Amino acid sequence: MTPKADPTQSDGSGRLLVLIVNYRAGALTVDCLASLEDDLRSSPGSLVVVVDGDSQDGSVELIEGAIASRGWADWVEFVPSSENAGFAAGNNLALKHGLARLGDDAVAYVFLLNPDTVVRPGAVKALLGFMDDHPDVGIAGGRSEDPDGTPQHCCFRFPSLANEFASNLKLGIVDRLLKRRIARVPLADEPHQIGWVSGAVMMIRRSVIEDVGVFDDRYFLYYEETDFTLRAARAGWSCWHVPQSRVVHLVGHSSGVTKRDGPRARIPRYWFESRRYYFIKNHGRLYAALADMMAITACVLRRVRNLIARESGNEAPHFLRDLIRNSVFLNPGKS
Repeated sequence: MTPKADPTQSDGSGRLLVLIVNYRAGALTVDCLASLEDDLRSSPGSLVVVVDGDSQDGSVELIEGAIASRGWADWVEFVPSSENAGFAAGNNLALKHGLARLGDDAVAYVFLLNPDTVVRPGAVKALLGFMDDHPDVGIAGGRSEDPDGTPQHCCFRFPSLANEFASNLKLGIVDRLLKRRIARVPLADEPHQIGWVSGAVMMIRRSVIEDVGVFDDRYFLYYEETDFTLRAARAGWSCWHVPQSRVVHLVGHSSGVTKRDGPRARIPRYWFESRRYYFIKNHGRLYAALADMMAITACVLRRVRNLIARESGNEAPHFLRDLIRNSVFLNPGKS
């Protein structure tokens, strides 16, 4: 498909709308806002909208207090929600509020940030500059990294049967054979085109939203940014990783699901539901069934290998059982 170009390319003075969805991460959200202050104050007319998903843990009072005491009210708006409807719905609510506040035509870019991120100086400007210089690019993400600067995997190929098998088998020789098909894209020092970027650090050209619509709020958490980027790709918009834009991501501190320190947590049901919905929606039930078969087979083979090698492995608790329970085979009428 021929790449698109934005006919209303920003000249650098267009307004930026930043969206943050908080759920029981009030202190992290305040730190994220603090890291944005210099970039947002140097971009007059830009706005950050923070939505709280009914945290009921003091987040509302903490964030509202920080906005008032630190003088952020001219560039931050806070929207408490009466329910925790998930990442997609929360960002859609923030987007609706921000566009109503600024006006649709005044927003050139929408920037999604996790509350558990800290934006390095110049990170926002690096993404804005790249998007301005490349009007055919619809979505771009920065380099997520640990506090010590260690880069994290944050750019990927779209989910596939090959990746379902390789990512669950976790065998080096298979990873090497399928290196051009597995999800993780090798990190690079220069901007490069990829399939999709993490929604933790994701800049979207407003024209993309006009073309493909908002996030699908049937996803509660996970796969929503993958789905959105796939819709954009099918509409002719490319997605790029821009490593010059650096953002610290305290992985899992917001959701708790992907936290890397300590014992692995059981993967929640909504992850499996999002995965199933993604495959059925975008590829059909037969493909979804094949994806389940690939993942289940690989998990069984990995367990056999670990048993023979007398290794414990590092699988999340009850993963295979939960994968089967949430598969298309046992949920034929659910998407």
